[in-house]
Amino acid sequence: MSDLLTKKEQKELLKIARETIAAYVTNRKVPAAAPTSPGLNFHSGCFVTVKQKGELRGCIGNFVSGQPLYQLVQEMAVSAATRDPRFYPMKAEDLADFALDISVLSPLRKAASVDEITVGTHGIYIVKGSYRGVLLPQVATEYGWNRDQFLQHTCIKAGLPQDAWQGECDLYIFSAQVFGE
Repeated sequence: MSDLLTKKEQKELLKIARETIAAYVTNRKVPAAAPTSPGLNFHSGCFVTVKQKGELRGCIGNFVSGQPLYQLVQEMAVSAATRDPRFYPMKAEDLADFALDISVLSPLRKAASVDEITVGTHGIYIVKGSYRGVLLPQVATEYGWNRDQFLQHTCIKAGLPQDAWQGECDLYIFSAQVFGE
């Protein structure tokens, strides 16, 4: 995926996400945002990742959006900070030390074969019946996984057996422009 956002737009989006989390955790209100960069008004899916002490603290996203990117980032920032079921909602004391990553997504594309997956470039979304799991492109790189390990961990995240990707399931891939603080 070519870089859609300039460094200036990335910085502004990270600032919007940080201010949104701080305002929501403090007073349960999402502040109005008025981005100065018109490039933040296009529609795209995104994930917002919150980390504390270098460890995952929350990550939530959507593949598509009917709203401008900056507004989806605000919504996903609040969700990552306060609604990720793997973690307790952030409290005021958590605001002293956290970092953000934002992943702006390409559209999902159904993969005809696992051979289409390039580790470090593609994220994986697997669907089998009511089970769904997604891992962002950077996850495989962070953990040093090969393609099979990446597929196995995506299955586990979906609540499936780790080899479910070898059977009847729908496999989608996407790329992302990833940036952080």
